Amino acid sequence: MDHPWLNAPAADIAQTARSLLGWEVTANGVRIRLTEVEAYAGTGEDPASHAHRGPTPRTTVMFGPAGYAYTYFVFGMHWCLNLVCGAEGEAAAVLLRAGEVVEGRDLARERRGGVPDRDLARGPARLVMALGVTAAANGTSMLDGTGPLLLTPPTRPVAPSAVSAGPRVGVAAAHDVPWRFWITGDPTVSPYRRHVPRRRPASIR
Repeated sequence: MDHPWLNAPAADIAQTARSLLGWEVTANGVRIRLTEVEAYAGTGEDPASHAHRGPTPRTTVMFGPAGYAYTYFVFGMHWCLNLVCGAEGEAAAVLLRAGEVVEGRDLARERRGGVPDRDLARGPARLVMALGVTAAANGTSMLDGTGPLLLTPPTRPVAPSAVSAGPRVGVAAAHDVPWRFWITGDPTVSPYRRHVPRRRPASIR
């Protein structure tokens, strides 16, 4: 299936992210309807983006082609999942922040340890856990069925009037850029937390 919005300019990444709400991601027997996403632009344009200073061994996949998965490890314990978007070389991506499990709920419950259903994929690390995704998904296509993840169009489209926007969660720069988008009032949307710099411990005298 053609996805023309994936090759839109990096400057349009916010609109691309909005348009992903309601799309569905399937992996390892679980299907999740996206209810919250975050947009990240590329080199030199977005200081909160991993690609802000150009490609590195970790971020090479962000520079294209579009439609591929970019995974990264946070806090030494969790994986997060992004969809690479935009024209090749521009390094735009959308973080898949949260969703509703619409198929394979029992599997998701096993992976998430019996939490309430609204929390099965309520946050980027939880979403990855519910899908059973590992680092092996990095750099694989999410569109053509060759990788472990498959992104498919909405079975329940989201009306533009049902979308809210606000600042991204926990970023250390560009705190107030309103590039987080979510389905208004959906219980699976994660709570907002602004980044708080860690204080260095006082030296021992």
